[in-house]
Amino acid sequence: MDQILQYLTQYTIAIEQLLLKGQSQGEAAKLPLFDGEREKVVGFINACCLYIGIRMKEGREKKKILWVLTYIQRGVAEIWRENVLEERRQGMSMVETVEVLFTKMREKFGIMNQPSLKIV
Repeated sequence: MDQILQYLTQYTIAIEQLLLKGQSQGEAAKLPLFDGEREKVVGFINACCLYIGIRMKEGREKKKILWVLTYIQRGVAEIWRENVLEERRQGMSMVETVEVLFTKMREKFGIMNQPSLKIV
């Protein structure tokens, strides 16, 4: 449980940096990379939801999906990301919205009873 709180704190700090940088320079801080660790998935999704809600709410779903995928690197998550991208290339992807992507991430990497934010 302490580890989960530590990771949530890390993502909260990243979100605060996003907001502060966005206000002063028009640029957002980069999110930490997601490597598939179960304890990090909710914090990562929450940080993505906040960023998308602030910066990309009116954007196309494809752009949102690809943006999130750029932060999924290393470990088992990188292999999963490559599979998602390959399915998209072949036109066989079930991931048509960023919310579906987040659902798939929760299923693959998450703690099932731990909720995350919705894009607002």
